[in-house]
Amino acid sequence: MHFLFSHLLIYEYFRAVQPTVIKSTGSRYLVQTAQGVKEATLKGRVRLEGRKSTNPIAVGDHVELETNERGESVITTIHPRKNYIIRKSLNLSHQTHILASNLDQAVLVVTLVAPRTSLGFIDRFLITAEAYSIPAVLLFNKSDLLDEELLRMQEEIMNLYRKAGYTCMATSSFDAAGVEQLRHLFKDKITLVAGHSGVGKSSLINTIEPLLQLKTGEISAAHLKGMHTTTFAELHTLSFGGGIIDSPGIKELGLVEMRKEEVGHYFPEIRAHMHACKFNNCTHTNEPKCAVIAAVENGDISEERYHSYISILSGEEMDWESWE
Repeated sequence: MHFLFSHLLIYEYFRAVQPTVIKSTGSRYLVQTAQGVKEATLKGRVRLEGRKSTNPIAVGDHVELETNERGESVITTIHPRKNYIIRKSLNLSHQTHILASNLDQAVLVVTLVAPRTSLGFIDRFLITAEAYSIPAVLLFNKSDLLDEELLRMQEEIMNLYRKAGYTCMATSSFDAAGVEQLRHLFKDKITLVAGHSGVGKSSLINTIEPLLQLKTGEISAAHLKGMHTTTFAELHTLSFGGGIIDSPGIKELGLVEMRKEEVGHYFPEIRAHMHACKFNNCTHTNEPKCAVIAAVENGDISEERYHSYISILSGEEMDWESWE
């Protein structure tokens, strides 16, 4: 029933726009068109046109379809994306993968326990969103599992990101007011929901749209890590307006190559001061007359965020233990 509910909503939402990919399995795609949902494959010529990511087509892509001699739908054109979230593998392959495209916002679900999300992971995700001007929201989930000390730490970290300009919300068990607050966040927007496996992405979506009945998983007792329940990214339309792209859990998130002097552009608080640096290519590490270092010294930029910036430049991982 929830499959029918979801796809009826998708039909109503997308019937007036160009065909849009709503699910990708790697070789076959579900595409919403004005005539309904069609299963399609990708024309080989398009697959080879200079695309370096592991998935030439991502959920959210707007495409053109043709029908071949066997009556099958074939994707012949991928329209230019207004934006996308991309990640790079941290293993030796360094392959890139597009999580979703044509987004109005990205929501990163993070947790301090079961499983824990590192500060480095959060900041790399935010940098990726900033690089394509995608508004990002941090949802701190499982607050009901935190003791007093961890609750204090969570509040301090949320205030840290709020000061940098990000919307932060704490969630756990949901009352009516909390559900309405979440629905307001997602209403009339195409939103990517991302995070590690086990942080509660599917449970969150089920909370605000119960009829979807997305499968939820458990935490591995041995490693306190999430078990994958979402295998492929999929766009679900919301009855109150908008759509959510539920993505598989992200184990690791590497940045696509950028020069050291570029990284600061994607920290909003650093970007606000860097124009006053003496050197245009300042890396804000040890250069003379660096306005960013001065802002850290006088408290306009938090030391924690600056240390995270330095950690990203050096390739180190900043975790909760770094929090003093």
